[in-house]
Amino acid sequence: MSKQTSFFTSVGRLYPHVRPILPRLFMGLICALLASIVALTIPQVLRVLVNSSLQPGGSTDAVWIAAVVILALGIAEAGLVALRRQFVINPATTVETRLRVTLYGHLQQLTVAFHDRWGSGQLLSRAMTDLSFLRRWMAFGAIMLVVTTLTVIIGVGVMFSMSWQLALIFLAAAVPIMINSFRFRRRFSLVTRLSQDQAGDLATTVEESVHGIRVLKAFGRSHEALENFNGQAEELRQTEIAKAKQQAGFTLVVTLLPELALGVGLVVGIMLVANGQLSIGALVAFFATAAVVATPVEFSGMLLAMALTAKTALDRHFEVMDTENTITSPDQATVPETVKGALRFEHAGFGFDDGGTLLHDVTLDIRPGETMALVGITGSGKSALLQLVPRLYDVAEGAVTIDGVDVRDYDIDELRKIVAVAFEDTTLFSSSVRDNVLLGAPNPSDAALDEALDVAQAQFAYSLPDGVDTLIGEEGLSLSGGQRQRIALARAIAAKPKVLVLDDPLSALDVNTEERVEARLRDVLRETTTLIVAHRPSTVALADRVALLENGTITAVGTHTELLAENDHYRYVIASLDAGPKDLDTELDELEEAEEARR
Repeated sequence: MSKQTSFFTSVGRLYPHVRPILPRLFMGLICALLASIVALTIPQVLRVLVNSSLQPGGSTDAVWIAAVVILALGIAEAGLVALRRQFVINPATTVETRLRVTLYGHLQQLTVAFHDRWGSGQLLSRAMTDLSFLRRWMAFGAIMLVVTTLTVIIGVGVMFSMSWQLALIFLAAAVPIMINSFRFRRRFSLVTRLSQDQAGDLATTVEESVHGIRVLKAFGRSHEALENFNGQAEELRQTEIAKAKQQAGFTLVVTLLPELALGVGLVVGIMLVANGQLSIGALVAFFATAAVVATPVEFSGMLLAMALTAKTALDRHFEVMDTENTITSPDQATVPETVKGALRFEHAGFGFDDGGTLLHDVTLDIRPGETMALVGITGSGKSALLQLVPRLYDVAEGAVTIDGVDVRDYDIDELRKIVAVAFEDTTLFSSSVRDNVLLGAPNPSDAALDEALDVAQAQFAYSLPDGVDTLIGEEGLSLSGGQRQRIALARAIAAKPKVLVLDDPLSALDVNTEERVEARLRDVLRETTTLIVAHRPSTVALADRVALLENGTITAVGTHTELLAENDHYRYVIASLDAGPKDLDTELDELEEAEEARR
């Protein structure tokens, strides 16, 4: 959580973003202020009317003139309010869009470690809910808070000009209101932050449940998921009730005290009129002015709540924006003319932020064009080692080099053109098969698409309703696990990398499909250096050599035959590898079909 800052410090950070639209906001402020001044002018017309035209012998024409003047002032006030909205709405939405785009761009640059720590719902609520509220506050709350303050100041000044005694009575109500506002601000800030954080957690729960709906249904855990969600929703409801109570208590004070002051002022005002110290017209004008001033005073509770919520939204936004991207390109990046693809780990070490050292003193040489299989027991750090190559994480010690150049010395975009990755847990986007496969392709074309799909044995894409232009749905969940994995493998192949990193990309394929993929991969990987995590003996057979990862370091390197003959731990690992595919989605489909058949 970010450190506590003052309201003006938080809002001040918004200045660079609103600076281009300040003239429009200022014009909106002027229009709103003029509207309030017009509203304060109407009681003065009433004072003149009562003191002159409504006296015995007064002219009826003056009444009609006063009515026309008041009507004109009302129309002017309405027009100024409309102008205020015209001035501020468009620039406020522009700032909102820029902030949202900037936040999204920053999220794209931040490290994988950052996204490991943050729930997706928290980021979603910051990008959508917080910024939408911030736009409403810029377009309305901030302007009206300033206008309300100035209206009260001007109105009280006008009231003093008519009767200082009555004005002091009205002003006396401001002291407890100010004291209560300080207490309200402190308490409301805390509960608002809690509410927005809980809303982010709730959004994360919804997203996880939607993405995992097949698992929840297959294991009959929908009811438990609902109970968990209900608990979180109830916590948010209680927090919102606490917010409402805080705001209601403050609104009670700012509404009741001015009304009490007006009641006392009415009694004193009648006495002043009776003693000849105040005219009837001045008394009428005073209370008409007090009514105009009382409205923004009563409105101040909501405006203060909006301001405090906007401050919290800004703090949450900059909480993300202030996070430093630690994986960046160097100032003098290496841009090689040619890349052979010699990959080397030099005494590399790594550990996640929330755990101890996972890898240590890893030394491994992979020759250009060689395919190296990486094997080890579950949890030995194989996937983590692979992610050091494209700098999804950085080594804590040692180095990873390509052609003798530390990967940290490459331009980050250039490095990720050299290195392509296919993960076991595939992630596809809500787009067409074509867009997913050609995501990283240097020269997107139908030929590149056809070759990649052919190598990955993903020809099923052509038989989809719209062929390769079929939208595959959110995260590709309309496809089976094996189909998603083949699309992800095709994406890595289409990128034409010099170094290919594969995290068990064939685990969800049946044996026959795997054999066909392996045969095609041998052809296309001849000039590509490949490091592949193997969870099945058949995948190991694809490699030229095998590296054994044991206790966080490489303990043996050799051919499959050599290691079988010489290394007891390798034989144990190979014996424990899965012989068949691990297509969870297919298994879940079968479970669902069996359940429907029973019904």
